Amino acid sequence: MVGKKVIFLFPGQGAQYPGMGLDLVEVSAAAKNIFNTASEILGKDMIGLIRDSDADTLKRTDVSQSAMSVASLAAAACLKERGITPIACAGFSLGEYPALCCAGVISTEDCFRLTDERGKAMQAAIDRIKAGGADDGAPGMAAVIGLAPEQVESLIAEWKGGGLADLYAANYNSQKQVVVSGSAAALAEAESRFKEAGAKRVLRLQVAGPFHSPFMKEAAQAFAPILEKATFSDPAIPLFSNVTGKQVQSGAEAKTLALRQIVEGVRWTDEEAAFAGLQPEALLEAGPGKVLQGLWKDTGSEVPCYAAGTAADINELTKE
Repeated sequence: MVGKKVIFLFPGQGAQYPGMGLDLVEVSAAAKNIFNTASEILGKDMIGLIRDSDADTLKRTDVSQSAMSVASLAAAACLKERGITPIACAGFSLGEYPALCCAGVISTEDCFRLTDERGKAMQAAIDRIKAGGADDGAPGMAAVIGLAPEQVESLIAEWKGGGLADLYAANYNSQKQVVVSGSAAALAEAESRFKEAGAKRVLRLQVAGPFHSPFMKEAAQAFAPILEKATFSDPAIPLFSNVTGKQVQSGAEAKTLALRQIVEGVRWTDEEAAFAGLQPEALLEAGPGKVLQGLWKDTGSEVPCYAAGTAADINELTKE
């Protein structure tokens, strides 16, 4: 049985896969209720969508954001049904919305409404970027492996001063990996420069667009009035922000940060340091995939991070 002091971590877009979360529906009434609520709010059968969609369909930003939120909240509901409640929570990128819900900041219904609208706004921005793309290709993202976040930030600032525009630190994944967003030209130029600076590898990512950067400004502008209408309460348990890397103090702050998060980087390494200060007995990745477990392992912490996204995972965690 996993310990009582656990933190729920919710994964971001990219961890989705066909069929995710459906095994939870078979064993958990709470998880089934999450799927039913999402289907009612979004006006579509989320079980059927996740069951019948292929990987390419689920990868679309206007599909994956609500689908990932359903699967992640279903995992959290199943965990709570089995008597596992978190002392805090955090989410990576899109995963911040299930975390907001888990912390009592937004309702389950608003989580689905907001992620659906956020996904649509971001997909529309991506489509516009691609339609107006330069001859050298559309903007995107690349993982810089082998340089510390501080080095990447310093290099980008230095290069910007020298005239290399449209390159931004987007995801601070670990002390060994930072994901950058940029124009096709900037990413091509930065690849050789990062390697000259000591990066082991620079890998272009197969993602829909240049997330967590000013390239997403139009998406933020479209999403702002929708976000403004939603009710954000003060967190009932500690909740941590991608934008600041620190604990969120109020619902008002959470709402402001939710909008900034679209165009600013995910400071996951800072969040990991912050919630480690709560001295948890374990961390649980409540949702599809194992990305956050890998990033936590890179911290060198002796506190375990377990998978908690499938029925088999949760059975393992809750057995005596």
